[in-house]
Amino acid sequence: MAQSDFLYPENPKRRQEVNRLHQQLLDCLSDSFNVTNKLTEVLNMHLGCRLASIEMKRDGTIKENCDIIIQAIMKIQKELQKVDEALKDKLEPTLYRKLQDIKEKETEKIAIVQKVISVILGEATTAASAVAVKLVGSNVTTGIINKLVTVLAQIGASLLGSIGVAVLGLGIDMIVRAILGAVEKTQLQAAIKSYEKHLVEFKSASEKYNHAITEVTNTVKHQMK
Repeated sequence: MAQSDFLYPENPKRRQEVNRLHQQLLDCLSDSFNVTNKLTEVLNMHLGCRLASIEMKRDGTIKENCDIIIQAIMKIQKELQKVDEALKDKLEPTLYRKLQDIKEKETEKIAIVQKVISVILGEATTAASAVAVKLVGSNVTTGIINKLVTVLAQIGASLLGSIGVAVLGLGIDMIVRAILGAVEKTQLQAAIKSYEKHLVEFKSASEKYNHAITEVTNTVKHQMK
């Protein structure tokens, strides 16, 4: 038992809590890497993009890994912007506005995109049209992706950003030391609150991101049947 534990008997529990919250944060990070790669694969296969997959930097910090995801998403957004601009250019204004209308049926939107997708991509597939509708013609999906980027940036800029992702292989005391650095162990409660605060937003953003991209891939599979 650490000497400070005699003065602060709750510290051992708090160390375990910091460890548990750190693992949850890494789980969310890992999920975001996987979902981003899934989205990259869909765009490369159906919209002719040439995006590279990403990997978690195991010897890096939380901020470095947040930045890897952010940069990958920004590249994805650039590709989607190109498709959006091409649709706006090729479609009549009334048809383009229908793509942005949340009341318009998805099947109708796909039919609209199908009219010009071959000109944009050089080939016409309903799967490509479905991807364009889901990712370009959906303000909901765009909002979800933007929210994830915002949350990742906030985590990277917080006191959690400098923590290494590989500390989980260490004992609990070593993990706490790596996480808190020069911060006194009496600050464990503050560290827990910081983790909890960011995890609430990160879990929500990560789950919505996962759901949105899974919906895209499921739609593509349906169109390819």
